[in-house]
Amino acid sequence: MESPTPTGVIHRKIMTWLDESGVDYRTVHHAPTRTSEESAQARGESIKVGGKALLMKVGNDFRLFVISAALKADNAAIRTHFNEKKSRFASRDELFDMTGLVPGCVPPFGEPILPFPLYCDASIPANDKIAFNAGSLTDSVIMSMADYLRIAQPEIIRFAETPSD
Repeated sequence: MESPTPTGVIHRKIMTWLDESGVDYRTVHHAPTRTSEESAQARGESIKVGGKALLMKVGNDFRLFVISAALKADNAAIRTHFNEKKSRFASRDELFDMTGLVPGCVPPFGEPILPFPLYCDASIPANDKIAFNAGSLTDSVIMSMADYLRIAQPEIIRFAETPSD
């Protein structure tokens, strides 16, 4: 694996890729955000359209999972899907070592942006757009869901926690 890339490099890589892919998008530069709620407020968007990217180790492999920022991941559903006994979130150090990023700024993209298989919860394509921190705690992108699915090409699986009644 290549050495980690600084946050600014990932942001530039995303912007270049979106431009080269012919994607229409809107950017928002904002104060640093640490939570999904703060990010949604800074973008002026519903938390539901936020794409929360989670780097997880499932079995022996790291994979990137994207879920609506309004929801939580169900680790048991992820383990069941991959027929694995163990899963966990990447530690802060692992995340930085593998991506050069800190929690909260991981974009919802696998290759060619990040070197991980990409999986989206069914909550993601249920929206008409997606908003995310683009490799930075201070820079967000909002784009159409059609363009996101076209360029990101995630595998869609169900792994959101089911709300309790």
